Amino acid sequence: MSRRRVVITGIGWVTPLGHEIESVWKKLLAGESGVGATQGFDASTFPTSFSAQVKPDYDHRSGLKRPELHDGVGSNTSFALGAAAQAWKSSCLDRYPDLDHRRLGIYLGSGEGSLDFDNYVAANLAGWNEEARQVDGAKWAAEALQHMGATREVEQEPNMPATHLAMEFEARGPSYNCLTACAASTQAIGEATQILRRGDADVMITGGAHTMIHPFGVTGFNRLTALSTRNDAPTQASRPFSGDRGGFVLGEGAGMLIIEALEHAQARGASILAEIVGYGSSADAFRITDMHPDGRGPIDSMRRAFEDAKLEPADIDYISAHGTGTQENDSTETKAIRKVFAEEARNVPVSSIKSMMGHLIAAAGAVEAIVCVLAIRDGRIPPTINLDNPDPALDLDYVPNVMREKKVEVALSNSFGFGGQNDTLILKNF
Repeated sequence: MSRRRVVITGIGWVTPLGHEIESVWKKLLAGESGVGATQGFDASTFPTSFSAQVKPDYDHRSGLKRPELHDGVGSNTSFALGAAAQAWKSSCLDRYPDLDHRRLGIYLGSGEGSLDFDNYVAANLAGWNEEARQVDGAKWAAEALQHMGATREVEQEPNMPATHLAMEFEARGPSYNCLTACAASTQAIGEATQILRRGDADVMITGGAHTMIHPFGVTGFNRLTALSTRNDAPTQASRPFSGDRGGFVLGEGAGMLIIEALEHAQARGASILAEIVGYGSSADAFRITDMHPDGRGPIDSMRRAFEDAKLEPADIDYISAHGTGTQENDSTETKAIRKVFAEEARNVPVSSIKSMMGHLIAAAGAVEAIVCVLAIRDGRIPPTINLDNPDPALDLDYVPNVMREKKVEVALSNSFGFGGQNDTLILKNF
C-alpha cells in the first residue's frame, strides 16, 4: 500500500518577536532583533546578561476555549497552548464538526520545565540552609513540595505541554513527546508525519515549546562557553556565519503546526499551506557537545530527507539553517551542505533566523519550519542579520542583513542537537 501524503493546514507561534504569525513574519523580513536584557531574574552578574524572551503581554488563556483547565502551568506549556490555539484556528478545524477526536494525535518536542528549580531556591530562602537540609532532607523535601504544590511539581515534566494540548483539543489519538535537545521539534514534526503516513491518525498537532532562560539554564550554557557574552550590544550578539561570531543567544517560545493526511484535508475543504515531502534523522555517535568534524551526522540526515522526498539538491530553493552562531556549528553545517549539495551549494540561499530571535532550543526547529512555509507562500527569504564581517572560510550565500525576494517551491530545514541528534525536513509548495 502506498503511503499517505501529509500536508500542513495550520501554523502558530509564540516568539521573542511577538506571538502573531503575520506581525512576527514582517519583523523577520525586516531584520528586527528580539534580543534584550534578561528579565525575570537578576542576570547582571552572569557572564551573559541578555536573552531573547517572550514579551510580558503574552497570555496563553486568550485564545483557549477551556482556559480554566490550564491555570498554574509552566512556561513551556503556556507557550505551547498559545501557539497551538493559533494553529488550530488557522487550520479551521475549530469550525469542522465531524472531526474524529480518536484520530487526532499529538507529537511534540518539549524540554524540561524550570518550576522545580525556581521553587527549590524559594524553599531555601524560606529558612533552610544547606546544613539543615542535609540533617533532615526528608522534612526539607516535604516543605519544598508543600511550597510548590504537588500539581506544580508535575507541571515541570517535559510531557506536560502535550498533556494540556490533549485536554484543550480533546486529542484522543497517539500522543508523544521527544526531548532531543535542539533537534526536538523538527524530529517531532518528522515522526508525526510518519504516524500520518502509516494511517495511525488523520490529524496531528506537532511542533515544540521550550525555555531555558532561568538561572540553571544560563549557568549551564555559560559553563559550556556556548553563549555569546556580548553584553554591550545584545541585539548584535547573535551572529551566525560571521567571522566574529562568539556563541548563541538563548531564546524561548513555541511553534505549532497542524498536519493532516492529504485526503482528510481535502475532504473537509482545508486550505493547504505546504506539503511535507521529506524527513531524515541521524546521530553523530561522536561526543555529547561536539559535532563530528566531518559533519557526518548532518550529511546523513539531509541525504535521508532527500531519499524520502525523492528529490535532488538542485530542487531546493531555500535552506533554513540551524545556524546557531557558534564557531563549530556554523562551520560544520556549512561543510555538510557543501558535501551534500556539491556544485549546487553556492546556488541556494541559506539563512538563520536565530540571528533575530535567538535559539529556542527544543522549539527552534518548529519555528524554523513555519518560516519555510511562509517563504514558500510569499516568495520571500528572511535574512541572516549581523553578518557584516563574513567568515572567509564560510562561502555560501547566507542572505546577509537584507530580506530577499525569490520564488520558493521547495525548502529544507536543518536542526542539530546536543548529543549528536540531527534532523532534516523538506517542505514543498502544494
